[in-house]
Amino acid sequence: MTTPDEASRSAGSARPTEQAGPGGPAGPAGPAGPQGATGSVHPGGPTGAPGASTGTPGRRPSGLRDPDRTVRSLGALTLSVQTLVLLLAIQPIRLLGGDLGGTAIGAVVGLAVLAVVVAGSLRRPWAWYAATGLQGLLLLAGLLHWSLGALGLIFAAVWGYVLHVRRVILG
Repeated sequence: MTTPDEASRSAGSARPTEQAGPGGPAGPAGPAGPQGATGSVHPGGPTGAPGASTGTPGRRPSGLRDPDRTVRSLGALTLSVQTLVLLLAIQPIRLLGGDLGGTAIGAVVGLAVLAVVVAGSLRRPWAWYAATGLQGLLLLAGLLHWSLGALGLIFAAVWGYVLHVRRVILG
């Protein structure tokens, strides 16, 4: 008859807390499974235990298959939502803007186009700085119409959070 620890090791389902070492719950040989005794992850993907080496020195493992792509997708999604909100803001600005309506509408369309271009360029490092500058431009557009300043504050806060998430995930 086998013990529950031997059964779980033979099935390859050793938990990370069971890797105590000789005499511990994992036994003297260490955990069984695709990792072997060293705890290294195979290049095919993150099949190891949480906290195992990802093969990239200096980076904390995030648990994501492709953290760079995930962060770029978050940035692109944020800029896409910003574009949609800017374009939907044209009608209220036109109705409330008075004499500044045409200039404010031109600024909104220009910022929306710039947001789309930057969202498509987030693979390049400069695009992250450009997206941050875009938030500053939207804040400056608040001088044309107060609602653009309000949108600038909202999206600057959202973009600050995106940069925070990027720093946490990528290190």
